[in-house]
Amino acid sequence: MSNELNQDLVVGLDAGGTRTRAVLATAEDGRPLGEGLAGPGNALTVPVPQLTEHLAEAVGQAVPEGARGRVVAVAGGFAGATGASPDEPGRLNALAALTAALRGLHITAESVGISSDIEAAFASAPGAPADGLALVAGTGAVAARISGRRCAATVDGDGWLLGDDGSGFWIGRSAVRAALRMADGRGDPTMLAASVGRALELPEEVLPHEAEGLPHEAGGLPHEAGGLPDEADVLPDEADVLPYAGEGAVPREWTRHRREAYRMHLLPAVMAQPPIRLARLAPLVVEAAGRKDAVAGAILDGAADQLIEAVRALAPRPGERIVATGGLLGPHGPLTAPLTGRLQVLGLTLDWVADGCRGAVALARLGAT
Repeated sequence: MSNELNQDLVVGLDAGGTRTRAVLATAEDGRPLGEGLAGPGNALTVPVPQLTEHLAEAVGQAVPEGARGRVVAVAGGFAGATGASPDEPGRLNALAALTAALRGLHITAESVGISSDIEAAFASAPGAPADGLALVAGTGAVAARISGRRCAATVDGDGWLLGDDGSGFWIGRSAVRAALRMADGRGDPTMLAASVGRALELPEEVLPHEAEGLPHEAGGLPHEAGGLPDEADVLPDEADVLPYAGEGAVPREWTRHRREAYRMHLLPAVMAQPPIRLARLAPLVVEAAGRKDAVAGAILDGAADQLIEAVRALAPRPGERIVATGGLLGPHGPLTAPLTGRLQVLGLTLDWVADGCRGAVALARLGAT
């Protein structure tokens, strides 16, 4: 390793909304030599002093102290930043934080480049392409046209309040909405009501009952033979009783009284957390869809439709390259199959990359030449 470090080196950074990853590589062929991890790196939402700390931590882990004088170029792909405009606020924040972090580590690279995380992810595809389409679908969602390794146009990526349609957040929020609509009588029965309630630590007594692994029984009793229903479960109006009909579950009564209690517990539990944390509920939708829950399946189909509309808005050309990243679109991602079919109609083939680190290294190597 000491001999490998005795040559020109580059550092690539993938600074996203949840973590910052740094990779040390050789300038000659991009061979990775070290890696570091730290906290969030969004250049718009993480204050510059904290962003500086995270960058210094990640780079410091990746680059041994004795090799820091050999680093000739650094490139970072930052969420919340773009290299397209020199005056863009996220770019300015990222550049200020990265410059300070490198100074603190005594790294005096001749080239320091700032890109968006989308630009870096696109460059991570084989051959480090310069032009084409990029699609990110993880906690958030955005599509972009890349020209000359810069974002020439973007669709969505507008954050949880205004956009990110088809993202993990969008899916998680849809799960909560479906649960609420089942509870108030506007929506179809779905096992998401129970799974979302448990994920948010609601009292078990307010949840709809689900008996996993048991088939539906025509005419089955809503309570075990010989048992008596709770007093709160008895209502004179049969219309106030909503059957739970998830696949593989015995239908049980979820009374209006318990449904109201469910809503009164669910709303505060959601509001007490940062909205973006709804993204962690997305796996519940995937699980329910795998068990043939129609409501969950419709949510995933809707997410794929949202993403394909974002791609369509970029006026894609048949045969054009589209590079995708994010947990929803990986090799085992829940939206990979439905989105692939929709893209094929447009004459596009999905090319997935794990993250933007390889692309950031490629951009750093270009900066070193």
